[in-house]
Amino acid sequence: MTRRILLLCALLLAGGQFAGPIADRVVTLWFQFGPQWCLTEPGRVPDGGACLVFYKYPSLTGYLALLLVLAAGLALCYPLVRWCLRPLRDVVAVIAHVGPQNLGHRLRPGPGRDELAVLGRTIDEMMDRIAVGYEAQRRFAADASHELRTPLAVQRTLIEVSMAGELTPDQLDLLTDQLLSTNERNERLIEGLLTLSESDRGLVAREPLRLDEITAEVLAAHRARAADAGLTIASRLDPRTVVGEKVLLERLVTNLVQNAIKYNRPGGTIDVRVGGEPALVVANTGDDVPPEEVAALFEPFRRRAATRIDHSGGAGLGLSIARSITQAHDGLITASSTGKDGLTVEVSFPTPDGGL
Repeated sequence: MTRRILLLCALLLAGGQFAGPIADRVVTLWFQFGPQWCLTEPGRVPDGGACLVFYKYPSLTGYLALLLVLAAGLALCYPLVRWCLRPLRDVVAVIAHVGPQNLGHRLRPGPGRDELAVLGRTIDEMMDRIAVGYEAQRRFAADASHELRTPLAVQRTLIEVSMAGELTPDQLDLLTDQLLSTNERNERLIEGLLTLSESDRGLVAREPLRLDEITAEVLAAHRARAADAGLTIASRLDPRTVVGEKVLLERLVTNLVQNAIKYNRPGGTIDVRVGGEPALVVANTGDDVPPEEVAALFEPFRRRAATRIDHSGGAGLGLSIARSITQAHDGLITASSTGKDGLTVEVSFPTPDGGL
């Protein structure tokens, strides 16, 4: 495309060199044949009209002739301009047919360095990102449907059993407890999906918040639960300010603490630290997590199969929501494991002065 434009510019420059002589030739021809058209009487110059302009103002006649020549040149250049832009129109035609049914289509312009090749590679990279996001959303929707379908099927079975015949009081109590437990799990799943959606859309408002104070409130609300599970919570909360939304930061800390309680062992510990960088650290002494499986824990509906202290179940969205909230606050969340003695999650946030 660059070569075509350069060729067009060369033709325009060459044509500009001949525009003046061609205009002069047009004026000469006019004065050779104009008098026979304009004179009303032999030897008498007309009193008005266009012919008077040509006789009295020959320089103006030259300008008009030059404009006429330039207009004719532009008209001739129109096909050349379309020829120069044809590669771009071809790309537009290909992009116009890309949709969800063929997100794998790529332009593949090759290793060239001209503008069109760079544009093609940029579009291919953009399509790669779109395809990854679309596949993630599709997989998330499929997983969410599966997670919702299972408890709904359990509820339906329990209701059908209750309708099959008379139940004893003990059977009725058991059925009620099972229905209530299944319903609570559905509520947790829906709440998790809504929280994930809220954090994915970004922050509505930002204000300076004390992460250490938020963490202290969350720990106070979970100490009794940890004690019932035989766990000890150790904390070191130094002052740390984070710019963001309080509700989402509370959810972030809550998810990490609840995860540390669920995936722990009797007599284990939970170590929570707030300070400089990383801003938040939550470590537990729970399940052995192979290092190669740590990254997958942040995917929606991923759970470890090991035994949990908390048998209330979960939606498998805790770490996914934590990651989404961290990203909404322009932060970074990572997890590490040595293959034994549980999982350590570290969260970094930008400081109020803009650093990370």
